[in-house]
Amino acid sequence: MKLPVSWRASATAVVASVTLLTSGSIAGAAPADVEVAAAPDIPVANVKGHLNQLQSIATANGGNRAHGRPGYKASLDYVKAKLDAAGYTTSIQQFTSSGRTGYNLIADWPGGDANQVVMAGSHLDSVSSGPGINDNGSGSAAVLETALAVSRAGYKPTKHLRFAWWGAEELGLVGSRNYVNKLSSTDRSKISGYLNFDMIGSPNPGYFVYDDDPAIEKTFKDFYAGLGVATEIETEGDGRSDHAPFKSAGVPVGGLFTGASRTKTAAQVTKWGGTAGQSFDRCYHSSCDTTSNINDTALDRNSDAVAYAVWKLSE
Repeated sequence: MKLPVSWRASATAVVASVTLLTSGSIAGAAPADVEVAAAPDIPVANVKGHLNQLQSIATANGGNRAHGRPGYKASLDYVKAKLDAAGYTTSIQQFTSSGRTGYNLIADWPGGDANQVVMAGSHLDSVSSGPGINDNGSGSAAVLETALAVSRAGYKPTKHLRFAWWGAEELGLVGSRNYVNKLSSTDRSKISGYLNFDMIGSPNPGYFVYDDDPAIEKTFKDFYAGLGVATEIETEGDGRSDHAPFKSAGVPVGGLFTGASRTKTAAQVTKWGGTAGQSFDRCYHSSCDTTSNINDTALDRNSDAVAYAVWKLSE
């Protein structure tokens, strides 16, 4: 999630009964008693595998995956190779920011109504001070594994699915803004929803849902109600991540967040556990944002929520 800056305004899937998930997922990672579109359980081990790769990339490239640095391009190449092998049509959008070349990665799943596009995205860049494993390897890895799950399932949604990994978010939403600005008004109108995932594995996590499009918001709240996990409206990062350019362009948006530099209250500890008076992520924008800076339960739940929403909103 990008730093605050003064110049920016702060089914066709088969419907099946979800069964208790007893493998590949932390207990309580999916609702057991509600009827939902048949989204798969996203194995948290797979998501963490992607995070390990992003950590290795950062370690080999000066300790970060920031815009214009070799670690960012290596991260993009890693994600693109996975998607190409899974049958996606991928494209790289190039832009310039702060005198350096940046890249967005867009991946389209074949089929579905091209006049109704459901997008899920996350920023792939870190700050220059650290590897950015929670911010935002967590969102990037969950979106990637959901995209790979679409391929494994041979999912044929009614709507068209598109996934995106944005560059230079930490410099002011540069990549996502560049993408949206280059869309024609017709193409913008075809996007029925954009889902954003930025910091979804914070070590002292909260469960926050964006207060934006009502249908998208309800989808995430329904998922968490099925888990018996309370949610709160996300306020800390409002307008500070890649959903903002889409929202400004009139696209319905929503997303999830587990908290950054704000501190967890005693009331929130009662709901979610963790430590009161401590930041949701003490390593926010720091060198300690490594693979040790992830709460597995939050990462698992939110990864499953990504898949749930992608299936539900595209069926």
